[in-house]
Amino acid sequence: MTPTQNAAGYVMPAEWEPHEATWISWPQPGCNSFPGSYDRVVPTFVQMAAALAESETVRINVADSGQEKSVRHLLRGVPAERVEYFHIPTNEPWCRDHGPVFVRRKASPRLAVLDFEFNAWGWKLSPFEDDDEVPQKIAGQLGLPVLDHSGFVLEGGSIDVNGAGTVLTTESCLLNPNRNPKLTRQQIEKKLHEVLGVRQVLWLGDGIEGDDTDGHVDDIARFVSKAVVVAATEDDERDPNHEPLRMNLDRLHQMRLPDGEPLHVLALPMPGRIVREGMRLPASYANFYIANEIVLLPVYGERNDAWAESILREAFPKRKIVGIDCRELIWGLGAFHCLTQQQPAV
Repeated sequence: MTPTQNAAGYVMPAEWEPHEATWISWPQPGCNSFPGSYDRVVPTFVQMAAALAESETVRINVADSGQEKSVRHLLRGVPAERVEYFHIPTNEPWCRDHGPVFVRRKASPRLAVLDFEFNAWGWKLSPFEDDDEVPQKIAGQLGLPVLDHSGFVLEGGSIDVNGAGTVLTTESCLLNPNRNPKLTRQQIEKKLHEVLGVRQVLWLGDGIEGDDTDGHVDDIARFVSKAVVVAATEDDERDPNHEPLRMNLDRLHQMRLPDGEPLHVLALPMPGRIVREGMRLPASYANFYIANEIVLLPVYGERNDAWAESILREAFPKRKIVGIDCRELIWGLGAFHCLTQQQPAV
């Protein structure tokens, strides 16, 4: 396809490029994501926010002044100047998907917010009206222009860019009829070219078992530099994840960037099977988050934790790898990448 950018000339930077801040949405006690386990999952949020604050400013969406007071108390050990609070109500805490996708350009205004339609991963949870309004509200608080794409359903966890013209995504999610049923594959590609400022869309197949997002790419494969991708693999042939991850790995090995350079693929192990109340949970080391000075790595108290950490240490030699236990967090069907959204530096 002919290289294109959105009309305003904005492009989406790679996650490892410098951030001004990281956004998170603090969970609500009655949210759907953590039934019966809200109190058990809050310590993981505290650890996450504290680790991020060592690296950059943390901007937290809270429902109101009452929740702000509560979260301030929880984060009393974190330097107050590194945390900012915004009274922006949310239904669920998955800021990657309901939060703004920030794009940047050389002209002024340099930063803008993409506002896509959010339908709770194909109408899987209700309510979701507050979540759908988050990008507009954040843009308003920051005084940033909004590029309105509210007729196009897209979650941040379904895309991963290398900052050099390529986006990685999955057929199982973006081509699912519960997202944009009236658009063809070619039309979806054209839209991604326009809004993200990319020249190339690379398609993987299916996601992992238990992933209620229909296969977000941030659970299976991630760019860690322009031409290097880490990809989840499952060696156990009896595991339902083995075959789809093997097929995705085969695709990655065959892919080329626009200049013809092949992708360099680092295999990332999957953690062992985690089952709760009879349901396989989508635990994955690929759901890490790249901050300015650290990488947040979800770990699960098992032998592959150290292996995953060593792979990311190889991928990010100048960043500290911070592993935080996510055995409670994964009950919400996501981990650190799902909870965070980077605001690029300008």
